[in-house]
Amino acid sequence: MAINRIKSATKYNSRSEFLKRNIKCVFISYQNNDKSHAKRVADYLIDARIDVYFDEYDGDLKLSNQKNNPGKVTSALTKGINNSSHMLVLVSPTTMKSNWVPFEIGYGYDKTDLAVLTLKGISKDDIPDYTKTAKIIRDIYDLNTHISNIRGVNKETLINSNRIKGHNNYYHPLRSYLDEYTI
Repeated sequence: MAINRIKSATKYNSRSEFLKRNIKCVFISYQNNDKSHAKRVADYLIDARIDVYFDEYDGDLKLSNQKNNPGKVTSALTKGINNSSHMLVLVSPTTMKSNWVPFEIGYGYDKTDLAVLTLKGISKDDIPDYTKTAKIIRDIYDLNTHISNIRGVNKETLINSNRIKGHNNYYHPLRSYLDEYTI
């Protein structure tokens, strides 16, 4: 069963301990205005049986933000990234306004398998330069392929076992957030 690791009692203080256990976990990086989109993506990954590190339930991070304490925000974010094998950066028109997404990418760049997920309607020209060195996921089809690669399970097997939905499924839970298929 996959979980949001922020709710897990097990947090690894050292990256080597985490990697020894071969745990697959995706840190979700996003601009705060995209929280509902990020939650949908996190839920989709959990349904695919991939652990996520999604800050929605991170009490330390929320408290640090409320108290305007950048040091503690940084500490909470680095702990999340250190407990993740992958990072998925959501890119929307508001991403460029984020104070923290560039930090998360910079910190996680050589610590995680970095990928960028463009939200619906984002053109190649709208992708921030600081994300262009990462793998770009442009649509549902590419996201499903990425999930298949993380899990090490054939995409069709994941679809048939109802872990993910096909990119052309009318009822796909991310249909209103992501492009369906781009050539």
